[in-house]
Amino acid sequence: MNTYRVAEAADVLGVSDDTVRRWIDNDRLPARLDGGRTVINGVDLAALAQSLAEHPERGDARAPRVSARNRLSGIVTRVVRDTVMAQVEMICGPYRLVSLMSAEAADELGLEPGALAIASVKSTNVVIERI
Repeated sequence: MNTYRVAEAADVLGVSDDTVRRWIDNDRLPARLDGGRTVINGVDLAALAQSLAEHPERGDARAPRVSARNRLSGIVTRVVRDTVMAQVEMICGPYRLVSLMSAEAADELGLEPGALAIASVKSTNVVIERI
């Protein structure tokens, strides 16, 4: 199972560490202590990212960092596989991206809800890399 520290979760969601801590304190984001550090399960982080993406008017998000090569880091929120293909959904800051790839590629990358990944966007194709 993927887990994230507060700073990592904040970076994935595009908010400040303090915002993530407030969400934890207000029971909006489940967290637990692991070796003295607060950690968040990837599935819980993906669920919150999905919820935030459904409400784009959120005012506490920073713009995602995008390089000249259009690489957006984010969290996988959903993976639908059949025998040949996989549909992978990600939240990258305030953006929702969907990529179609072979099921074999999704399996090799270990893509599942809560996994941190990078979406490389070029023309009409979205390529996802596991971080």
